[in-house]
Amino acid sequence: MNLIPPAIVILGQNSQPIAKKISAHFPGSQIYGLIDRTNDTDINFSNFGETLRELFATETPIIGICAAGIIIRTLAPLLSDKRAEPPVLAVAEDGSAVVPLLGGLHGVNDLAREIAAALGVQPAITTTGDIRFRTALLSPPQGYYLANPEDAKTFISNLLAGAKVRLEGAASWLSESNLPIAPDAKLTVRVTEKAIAPTPDCLVYHPQIVAVALTKLSNIEPEIAVSFVQQALKNAGLAPASVAGFFALKDEMGNPALEAVSQYFKVPVRFFNLSELVELDSIEFIENKTAQIALTAAGANSHLIESDRPNALNCAIALAAQPFDARAIGISRGKLAIVGTGPGGAPWMSPEVKEILREATDWVGYKFYLDLAGTLREGQKRHDSDNREEIDRARFALDLAASGKSVAVVSSGDPGIFAMAAAVFEAIDFDAKPEWQGIDIRVAPGISAMQAAAAAIGAPLGHDFCVISLSDILKPWEVIEQRIAAAAAADLVMAFYNPISKQRIWQLGKAIEILLQSRDPKTPVVLGRNLGRPGQSVRVCTLGEFQPQDADMRTLVIVGSSQTRIIPRKYGDVWVYTPRRYEK
Repeated sequence: MNLIPPAIVILGQNSQPIAKKISAHFPGSQIYGLIDRTNDTDINFSNFGETLRELFATETPIIGICAAGIIIRTLAPLLSDKRAEPPVLAVAEDGSAVVPLLGGLHGVNDLAREIAAALGVQPAITTTGDIRFRTALLSPPQGYYLANPEDAKTFISNLLAGAKVRLEGAASWLSESNLPIAPDAKLTVRVTEKAIAPTPDCLVYHPQIVAVALTKLSNIEPEIAVSFVQQALKNAGLAPASVAGFFALKDEMGNPALEAVSQYFKVPVRFFNLSELVELDSIEFIENKTAQIALTAAGANSHLIESDRPNALNCAIALAAQPFDARAIGISRGKLAIVGTGPGGAPWMSPEVKEILREATDWVGYKFYLDLAGTLREGQKRHDSDNREEIDRARFALDLAASGKSVAVVSSGDPGIFAMAAAVFEAIDFDAKPEWQGIDIRVAPGISAMQAAAAAIGAPLGHDFCVISLSDILKPWEVIEQRIAAAAAADLVMAFYNPISKQRIWQLGKAIEILLQSRDPKTPVVLGRNLGRPGQSVRVCTLGEFQPQDADMRTLVIVGSSQTRIIPRKYGDVWVYTPRRYEK
């Protein structure tokens, strides 16, 4: 089964109820909606063909709530490699039919059954082998890997023609199926963790029962670590496809060597605290701590297998009694994304930000900004805090991520402009907590308030400009004065953040005084308030007319340069822009 969350594609608003019902069943899934025909979707698109082909090319499962024909015609030019096809399904607008179309090797029929069960209908599965044998030999269940799918088509054809099959190894999904089993059959289905060469008359399934523990990684180059694990598996006679996951202690979180082996073998890497490890009797052939990690991961009734190891790296391999999902064991490497929602709600968010918000386990932020971010999906947690507690909020988010969570710190506008991105890195810099060093940290930009204000009135930032916060909470007012005077002397357009608040009522008036010392009173001033939100307003006045009471904390102020111009519009409004050329 493909573990990538599916994309649910709709072409009209009538498909929205079914799309939401399916999306609720698949955490991390996203609803794609056609612009002008849908609303309240995660991602908007204007070209159905390009969008569908892009999703297909990135191996994203596709659930199209539309006619099967349009999906088939759209994807037909891309159909060349059956092994590379993700699951593709068509679902009727009213949910009455679920039709698997492509991706037989990646669990499309199982996905169809899940969707159909959620909608209370029967899936339209037409694969003869699935129907007759009550199992999908081409797409085994999660925890098993088919080593030779290229032989499966002929193998299944022979079974359908009346051939019998012999089972070697244990797997309930095979033994409980309707396969024609006979002990003396010429065809064989073998379930083994061993690296064996498949043959056309023998389908080989590798159960993911191998737990690989790694320690002493600090000085190991990623390429060397991958090579070593390959050799360790070869020495033990194990198939790489039988590896369920890699495991280490929490203080190794973020180690490039672990990231490299995880990516190479396409399985998770998980972490334990030392206190979580199982107690062992003396083990002579391997370093005890590494063995404890492997056996803790593999669980009850597991056992170690001996393997060679170099002095530079400790490795232990344990075999579990049954296939297991490594994602349910220990904790993952913590993730912290500082995202910008833009000045308003969902229409202002980038697709990257929407994806991060959907995938995060926890949202952290000022209540007002979290409200703008939208609603939580099932299983997510929201952590509100006061707007004046940026550093404490950053520390809380970092601690949460260090515990293995995927955290989204939510800012409005752009998180790197007078917002939470700087606060997070300040906390890291000054607190220097070792457990934060392994967190996967990223910043996802958003549309800034100054961009939104400028776009609403034209292009006042069309030439050189600067951005200054008038808040003197974190920097001396004398510094702010110097910067305003210097920017005014340089004839830069200026965007002012935090112009005024209940506690800071005089700073904006002082800024206006400084500007009027060197800038023409007729200089255009743009006042953008509640941008992207209910009650949005954009007003234009001159610097000579501008009064402090014209702005509040939700206002973005843009003061033009000597070059900034106003263009009257036909029905009384104006455009404001700063030419790209500078003429003195």
